[in-house]
Amino acid sequence: MVSLSNAALKGGASPARGRIGAIDIARGVAVAAMVVYHFAWDLSELRLIATEVTAEPGWRFFARAIAASFLLLAGLGLALAHPGRIRWRAFALRLATVAGAALIITGATFLAFPDSYIFFGILHAIALSSLLAVPFTQAPAWVAAALAVLIGAAPLVLRGGVFEHPALAFLGLASRPPITNDWVPLLPWAAFVFAGVALGKLLEGWLKAQTGRLRSRAGRAFAWAGRHSLVIYLLHQPLLFGALYGLVQVTGPNLAAVAKRVERGCPASYLAAGFAEPVARATCSCTVDKLRRAGIWSDFLRERLSEGQRAELAGIARACLARSRPAG
Repeated sequence: MVSLSNAALKGGASPARGRIGAIDIARGVAVAAMVVYHFAWDLSELRLIATEVTAEPGWRFFARAIAASFLLLAGLGLALAHPGRIRWRAFALRLATVAGAALIITGATFLAFPDSYIFFGILHAIALSSLLAVPFTQAPAWVAAALAVLIGAAPLVLRGGVFEHPALAFLGLASRPPITNDWVPLLPWAAFVFAGVALGKLLEGWLKAQTGRLRSRAGRAFAWAGRHSLVIYLLHQPLLFGALYGLVQVTGPNLAAVAKRVERGCPASYLAAGFAEPVARATCSCTVDKLRRAGIWSDFLRERLSEGQRAELAGIARACLARSRPAG
């Protein structure tokens, strides 16, 4: 599971008692990657860069790899924390803390992004997947591995029907994903937790031997971040987003980013009005081209059009629509 310990490294070199340095470092690397991704997401969301992070395949893969690493490490932690028997009291405390943090994320994002708040993100997935996986820490590794395969394959055969009900959205089996800023549905993502349990059981002896002194500064830094991963997760986004939001109030958005969103969103408005896609795209392309030629494109992007320019924009849009619609 995500480490909840707030104990600092004593002497700056030796792992905290009972902790495995290799896992702390791996978790710290995942935390650093998460901060990088969220920084890029914030820049994109606030239109400070033209790259649309959520639409770029490379960034999407990066985000999924980060989520998979957190879940895999959660499974590893489960297996190593409960050898021989389940320590229910310790597990309940950790589960309550992670679940509580997940609820904080839901509440905070509902206030900040009511149309796309996080109702089942990475912390929700870790909490529920851990609850389902913890009994299998006492089973042979192959059982957890087999369940990982079944859970991973479930969305390929279970889709739609009763799973379209909003109350079952967290399962991830609806035909369309919900609109949310962080989406880590139980299926197939819980597969990584079960895979982590299997891996932890197989590598238990080797992992527990990796408790030597952390010699490099980078290793100690990543281990520290790994031990404080939950606190970092909760605090880094408000700090990053708040700082960048303040910056954009001073500098204004990147006009290239605004233009990209306008050009991408324009056809959707015509499609919603019932026009065919070729008409929508042709109208938007024509309108943008004429606004540029008229010299009012940058004022439009800055939302600084005068009344006369607004009238000119309306005339251009009407003319482009008439030109783009098929004759007759």
